[in-house]
Amino acid sequence: MNAQKDFYAILGVERDATAEEIRQAYFAAARRLHPDKNVAPGETQLFLEVQEAYETLSNPKRRAEYDATLPPPEPVEEVIRQRVLFSREHLFPTSEGQLVYVLLHLLAPPNAPRVSPPVNLCLVIDRSTSMNANMGTVKQTAIEILRTLKPQDFFSLVVFSDRAEVVIPAQNAHDVRRLETRIHAIQCSGGTEIFFGLQAGYQEVSRALARSNSNHIILLTDGRTYGDEQKCLELAREAAQQGITIRSLGIGTEWNDVFLDELSSITGGSSMYIARPDEIRHTLLAQIENIASIYAQDVRLDFKLPKSVELRYAFRLIPEPSLLNLSDSSHLGAINYENGLKILFEFVVHQTGKEQMVTLMDGKIRATLSGNVVRSVSVPLKLTRPVENKVDLATPPAEIVKALSKLILYRMQEQAQQEVAVGNFDKAAERLQRLATHLLAQNERALAKTALLEAEQLRKQRELSREGAKEIKYRTRALLLSSGGMDDGDLPKL
Repeated sequence: MNAQKDFYAILGVERDATAEEIRQAYFAAARRLHPDKNVAPGETQLFLEVQEAYETLSNPKRRAEYDATLPPPEPVEEVIRQRVLFSREHLFPTSEGQLVYVLLHLLAPPNAPRVSPPVNLCLVIDRSTSMNANMGTVKQTAIEILRTLKPQDFFSLVVFSDRAEVVIPAQNAHDVRRLETRIHAIQCSGGTEIFFGLQAGYQEVSRALARSNSNHIILLTDGRTYGDEQKCLELAREAAQQGITIRSLGIGTEWNDVFLDELSSITGGSSMYIARPDEIRHTLLAQIENIASIYAQDVRLDFKLPKSVELRYAFRLIPEPSLLNLSDSSHLGAINYENGLKILFEFVVHQTGKEQMVTLMDGKIRATLSGNVVRSVSVPLKLTRPVENKVDLATPPAEIVKALSKLILYRMQEQAQQEVAVGNFDKAAERLQRLATHLLAQNERALAKTALLEAEQLRKQRELSREGAKEIKYRTRALLLSSGGMDDGDLPKL
């Protein structure tokens, strides 16, 4: 047995990890590093070390013998800072539901050296006939991205219509001029079948897949895919297990925002709306800038909830606003050096009794840190509130009020679109009118006008326009990045 190896660090678990936590960590690492799927240099040796670690730590007797060889634990290094704000100072003992908002901010430590991991990026570009008007800008931006990459980065490019073609296989971008020629040669034709493009892109990223790389697929499309949505979602789940993030960019009005939201959210990515061709370059380059500023990637939250607690909603505010697809193990995205990763949770505590403290969530944040040594880390996350027999009259923290004032606008349009989906057009129109009122209060006049026009459209045509629906959804989401806030008394009621 090699006592010099830290088997706990290899699996990314703490020394007090349970047998189930060790098992889950092993299977997650094995899926990511298995030689059949991963041929990156050094990863096969790491796979063997993961196996060795699991064989030792999964056997109680061997684990005890191994633990006896370890030195006393050193003081815990702060690898991820946590800032937590609660909307309530305490809960009241009652059988009625109590709403609690929690703002979780994960940050790089102040002294963290800035080391950007090598980027492993595949652009998956829709080249169907409808993309013809936008393809010139897309190709020029792809070339601009290629020129900004570092020698150690990996780049690949896939185009798709009703079939996929690998224009540039995954490789370091050395002979840039030759690769630019291939991009210039892309022509538009055919329809839109996203699965073929996504599958080819996943295969290219997998060729250079490594824990030390920042692994991403950027999907760019202007159309709807038909009949292959479930295959795309299954592929996204596999990508998430491998630590690959999918970001989706939709051009114009014809693409399916609900589908691309779900596709990206599974991996901790996000979908974005490009209304006009002149926004293509800025939006794509902003995605590359976000990727280049990552401190911790493949950030996951493993958690458990007490029976009396319900997690109704979780929304990522920073770095890219997105509704999170939460299960007991969820992909949160990445922690950026500048602004970190910020999430707003909405809990309902259904019953409190004689206990003095209620646990809202008990879990762990897992992530991969890049630097001179690539490593998996795990930090505990426990959210609790005391129970006191008095009414909580304290004002919620201003930061939570500000976040809610923006998030509630997004949720108002979300509820309006849900009403449309079930045929409650008049009720949906009323919600949009209320949304317009609150948008005007925040001086968002153009978006307020769009909401009012869509309310009128609902009353007359019994449907939302595709352009208006996307404009309201993605522009209210983008407000979450703004620095403005509202006073407590201005907080809208749902």
